[in-house]
Amino acid sequence: MNMRVQVEDKAVPSGLDAFLSALVSAGYAGDIARDRATRIVHATDNSIYQVEPTAVLFTRDSEDIARVVRLAADHRIPLSPRGGGTGTNGQSLTRGVLVDTSRHMNRILEFDLERQKVTVEPGVVLNQLNAYLQPHGLFFPPTVSTASRATLGGMVATDASGKGSRIYGKISDYIEAMEIILANGETVQVAAMPIAEARELARREDAAGRIHREVLRVVDENAELIASTFPQMNRGLTGYNLKQVLGEDGLFRLSYLLAGSEGTLAFTTRLTLRLRRRPACRALVPVRYATFQAALVDVQRLLQAEPAAIEILDDTILSLARQDVVWGEIESVLGRDDGSPVGGLNFVEFVGEAQSDIDAALARLSNLLAAEPDAVLDWKVVTDPKTIAGLWSLREKAVGLLGRLGGGKQGTPFVEDTAVPPEKLAPYVEELRAILDRHGLAYGMFGHADVGCLHVRPALDMRLPEDAALIRPVSDAVAALTKKYGGLLWGEHGRGYRGEYSPFFFGGKLYEELCALKRAFDPLNLLNPGKLASADAVLHPVERIDAVPLRGEKDRAIAAPLQRDYDKAIACNGNGACFNWDKHDPMCPSYKFTRDRRHSPKGRAAMLREWARSTSVIETQPAEARDAAEIEDELKASLDLCLACKACSSQCPVKVDIPAMKARFLQRYFTRRRRPLRHRVVAAMEPGLALARRFPGIANLGLRLMATPRLARWTGLTDLPRLSVPAPAPRLQPRDLGGLAAGAGPNAVILMEDSFTSSFDGGVVDAVAGLLARLGFEVHRASPAANGKALHALGMLDAFNKVAGAARAHQNALLATGLPVVGIEPVAVLMGRHEYVGPGLGEPLAVLGLDEFLAQALESGRLGQALPASGTAGFHLLPHCTEKTARPGTGQAWTRIFKHFGLELTVPATGCCGMAGLFGHEAEHVEMSKGLFAMSWAPRLDGLAPSAVLATGFSCRCQTERCQGYAPRHPAQALLTHLESLAPPSQPQFRQSRLHQSRLHQSRLHQSRLGDTR
Repeated sequence: MNMRVQVEDKAVPSGLDAFLSALVSAGYAGDIARDRATRIVHATDNSIYQVEPTAVLFTRDSEDIARVVRLAADHRIPLSPRGGGTGTNGQSLTRGVLVDTSRHMNRILEFDLERQKVTVEPGVVLNQLNAYLQPHGLFFPPTVSTASRATLGGMVATDASGKGSRIYGKISDYIEAMEIILANGETVQVAAMPIAEARELARREDAAGRIHREVLRVVDENAELIASTFPQMNRGLTGYNLKQVLGEDGLFRLSYLLAGSEGTLAFTTRLTLRLRRRPACRALVPVRYATFQAALVDVQRLLQAEPAAIEILDDTILSLARQDVVWGEIESVLGRDDGSPVGGLNFVEFVGEAQSDIDAALARLSNLLAAEPDAVLDWKVVTDPKTIAGLWSLREKAVGLLGRLGGGKQGTPFVEDTAVPPEKLAPYVEELRAILDRHGLAYGMFGHADVGCLHVRPALDMRLPEDAALIRPVSDAVAALTKKYGGLLWGEHGRGYRGEYSPFFFGGKLYEELCALKRAFDPLNLLNPGKLASADAVLHPVERIDAVPLRGEKDRAIAAPLQRDYDKAIACNGNGACFNWDKHDPMCPSYKFTRDRRHSPKGRAAMLREWARSTSVIETQPAEARDAAEIEDELKASLDLCLACKACSSQCPVKVDIPAMKARFLQRYFTRRRRPLRHRVVAAMEPGLALARRFPGIANLGLRLMATPRLARWTGLTDLPRLSVPAPAPRLQPRDLGGLAAGAGPNAVILMEDSFTSSFDGGVVDAVAGLLARLGFEVHRASPAANGKALHALGMLDAFNKVAGAARAHQNALLATGLPVVGIEPVAVLMGRHEYVGPGLGEPLAVLGLDEFLAQALESGRLGQALPASGTAGFHLLPHCTEKTARPGTGQAWTRIFKHFGLELTVPATGCCGMAGLFGHEAEHVEMSKGLFAMSWAPRLDGLAPSAVLATGFSCRCQTERCQGYAPRHPAQALLTHLESLAPPSQPQFRQSRLHQSRLHQSRLHQSRLGDTR
């Protein structure tokens, strides 16, 4: 974790040492980070820029921020605030000191249910707040696509809005009060007040008086110019909103000026927000079109149905979505039955307090669509909340999906949130596409069509100078086009480094007034300088879009072999999906535990890029050697905390696979270093398991010896499981495979055992075999083969590739029989689809997980008639985190299977259990491992009977036994027990051979004998 560090550095800007020393002396309680890794991680956001701060401060409370701002003024240190870090235009990037509120200042302070108000710190995440409000039937309306990691402070900084803004407005419309820190460190409370009171306050001679005096002067003297210049539309302005400071209700609201000012005027330390009643009913209607332009043109017609929102997606987004895990949840809604292409899609949403409201709205829409049936391909009404959530998840992922267009090019944000009056959107987009086509650019488009806000990300490879050179001409052309249509270049995501276009849109006079306001708030120009406006436009002009360091310039220096090996790190576009706040979400457990972004996929990707860059240039730039060594050590420390759960490889929209890159890094890292003893011990374990399974008693004696304090310190391993092998049973031999298909019955299946389960949880293997046999399948058991998982995790890739080749050959031989091949342990099955795939290995292997096989059998009618509800207590299944992220349908599959047999199954949302194979057995990780279990799994298990808890992963069962005192059963064990209680073996539906009955009996005796060794 990132604790306070020594105030020292090799190259420090003038005054920084003195500032940080004074900060500590003044009682600053937060964290101070000056290590290279933290600075690199915070040098990027979701934009094209890379600007490295000199230090990062993680403040703990408003007093900390007041100290920081006051002392920064004394020492002339530039400051920039940072929230979720998902800005698309470099809003929080700085060469000065970054102030991050997300780590500590994330508390919900007060909640008034009766008045429907809440007070929060700026680091509270939008989804965090709405999860807190949900039991009370309330919500905070501005719905941004980054809601899982966007902080409310950051949302206020850009005056965010998002889906539904046509009826819900922007975040500035919900600010009841703000606590802000002015540039001199003074704390000021901001709330609406009568204009007369504001004029009285302006008579004061302090900083607050000066600010109110200047704001009133600007809006009084420029009232007509403001009214005629600011666009008349929903997305009319983000930043320095002079238009709404003086309300028609006679109130003065400084909050409208502050919201959208991106930290250039003051620091926000507390927010009191108004809330709305959560709609009781909703419906979503996906309307599909042959072309994107047809979808755009139809928006004005659809608005006659008075929806809450209309969101639009183009065919590029839809094509990319088919490659994402989310598609499995929504294919039944969006997949065209006849295979004809869909060029555009409008999501039309309705919300209401009563179902009658929704029915009336749907009737209006249906009449509109039926009136012109040729305008659309088709439409579907969706009311199931889970399916609606899946469809909106696709929309939320659009930004990330455009990060994997392929060929080195990515959807690139720089003109990504233009807004024009909605009625002009279709002709505007025609001309916008002409601009992009003229430059030969591919692109994806999506956005808030109902309010005229379009997100477009041209496909560029910013490592190529010719692509980087397009930023200026395309930006200039799009700015001119939006102005032509009465719109703005920025409709939602703030200005950031695009502030240079402010004079173009507002004119010289109004821009001078914006600079005057900046001077009144920040006379020293220290608050997020270079953005929006300047206190001294001559000495300190705002940054130009093509004068800020680009991330692509750094990535360009990475050597070709390293670009190939770490391509996913380079592809990371900073969308921040890995910063998900929810402890029950499986994405990146190491980040959730530490709250340190160095230990997130984005953080590790940033460090991998910098390490690859500095490593690439050492020969030509020897001065980089120290930087390379420093970042390499910090990267290694971060990767040591990676659990290799692989959630990032599927949950990240760009599929930034950190475990795969970790393996490559470790392989390279240890070519110049001696591996620790533990690596060699672990590498020898799996090959030794074949012998250990033959003599489990002797092997367990050895494991007990390894658990003694002296040997445990020697190996660094703890809480190792004991062997518990399956009952003796015939196994397939290679010579049997040739004639197996010809001699097998129609219900024959091969059960592929694995080295994990067959060595340490043999009862599960016997239960799976017994269950399949009881269901009428002819089970042929294949001996466990080494899978090399530990070798891969340790970066022993030469050895792993040999094991992977042998494992592929083994599985291919089984698959060549033509029989279904079923695996037990999720990780072992998924390795055939991930780690065993690629150049020199081959395509994914078609081995099925047990739930996949049973679900297919259920669909084909091979599991017989459904059984009536048993009336017994239900079960709770906690799937392996790698399994449920790579195959999101696993929980639903098990639920259908259990329901077929009359059983109720619940699959609660959980994060990682914390074991993750080897990770939880490494002594230095035990505290974190158990902490992760306590964070997510323990609350879900609280109050449940052990017999009701099921887990698919071997490591998950081990961890639960370590932390809760009991090992959950595998779903197969629960199903088998239930079926045995219903019918004797002679019942046809559950007939099994005497051989299998005998094996099952032996299995139970064997488990009894080995019970003390588990």
